[in-house]
Amino acid sequence: MLSIQTIRGIQMKLRWVSLLLAVFAFGAMALAQDVKADVDKTAKDTAEATKKAAKKTADVTKKAATKTADATEDTAKKAGHATKEAAVKTEDATESAAKKTGHAVKKGTKKTVDKTKEGAEKTKDAVK
Repeated sequence: MLSIQTIRGIQMKLRWVSLLLAVFAFGAMALAQDVKADVDKTAKDTAEATKKAAKKTADVTKKAATKTADATEDTAKKAGHATKEAAVKTEDATESAAKKTGHAVKKGTKKTVDKTKEGAEKTKDAVK
C-alpha cells in the first residue's frame, strides 16, 4: 500500500515535470517566432537585393547599348538597336527571375513557419 508521503512525493514530482515541460514549450514557441522573423527578413532582403542588382544591370546594359548605337554607322546602328532590345529582354528576364526568387523564398518561409507552428502546437499538446 502506498503511503500518503509517497503519493505526495509523486504529486510533487509530477508538478515539477509539468512545470519543466511548460517552460520548454514556451521556449520552443519563442524560438519558433525568432526563426520565423529571421527567415522573413532574409527573404525580403534577398528579394530586394536581387531587384536592385537586376535594375542596375539593366540600366548599365541599356546605357552601353545606347552608346554603341550612337557611335556607329547604319549597320552598327542596327546592331546597337538589337543589343538594346536584348538589354530590355535581359532586364525583363532578370526582373522576372528576381520576382521568382523572392516568391520562392517567401514560399519557403511560409512552409518553415507552418512547420514551426505545427511543432509548437505538438509540443503544447504534449504538455497538456
